[in-house]
Amino acid sequence: MVKYILKKIVYMIVTLWIILTATFFLMYTMPGDPTQASSKVLPEAVQENLKAKWGLDKPVTEQYVIYLKNLFQGNMGESYTTPGLTANTVIGERFPASLRLGIQAVVLGIILGVLAAFNRGKWIDFVTIFIAILGVSIPSFVFAALLQKYVAGGYFPIVGWSTSGMGIAGIFQYTALPTLSAAISGIATYSRYMRSSVLDVLGSDYILLAKSKGLSRFQIIRRHIMRNAITPIISIVAPQVAGIVTGSFVIERIFSVPGLGRYYVDSVNGRDYPMILATTLFFSMIFIVCMVGMDILYAIVDPRVRKSIIEGK
Repeated sequence: MVKYILKKIVYMIVTLWIILTATFFLMYTMPGDPTQASSKVLPEAVQENLKAKWGLDKPVTEQYVIYLKNLFQGNMGESYTTPGLTANTVIGERFPASLRLGIQAVVLGIILGVLAAFNRGKWIDFVTIFIAILGVSIPSFVFAALLQKYVAGGYFPIVGWSTSGMGIAGIFQYTALPTLSAAISGIATYSRYMRSSVLDVLGSDYILLAKSKGLSRFQIIRRHIMRNAITPIISIVAPQVAGIVTGSFVIERIFSVPGLGRYYVDSVNGRDYPMILATTLFFSMIFIVCMVGMDILYAIVDPRVRKSIIEGK
């Protein structure tokens, strides 16, 4: 098992290096440079000094080697447009908002799916099906605009995000609508698959045997239902988590969420090379880690997969 995990980690590092290299050289094919925005107001000599300061006057291959050296030292670069602001600081400050958005969406979808399965034919089941239909029919940015128009403005703020000093009620106020908007399609997917998976498990013979043994409802859910029902969902949740966490660019802009996705778009528009590289590498790492985690979870949850790994099949 350890050998299997180490092999996955090596593959992850190689993949990240390929993504970083491709992004670095493709980035320099973009027309213009970071000084272009100020070319109308700054003298040419000042622009040349800025390029020398940032190392843009060196060959691209030399810049690539310098960036790799700094990266190995844990330095992901400093912003060109905001001097003194490092990529490490931006990721540390902005990623928690994007992460919360993604985790809340995934948890909500799984909970809805489980509740719908255990309450088949009741109101929660119909609500889950209705949400699933909305999720596959309406784009997230359209759903966000509808929520802002018809729901926000009273208890729920139109824009903004929660702060560390808020209580649970305040956090819910500010995060509910962005979470629903960013994850409406994902919630539809998780809830439908989780509902179907739980219903399949509920009809199994070993569930009837567990009931005949006198196990409580909670014990049956924890030991048998969730363990077996979650296995098919892992392959869906892993890439979806990465997609929601890193792909809520539009939602973050609509609700003014100080997330990393919104900053990524601004960095591309401003040709802020260090920030583009840092955020691309970080987003890629999140996605790859989720995929590797999916493989490891398979081995943990499903004994058959774990056995095949140990046997080297």
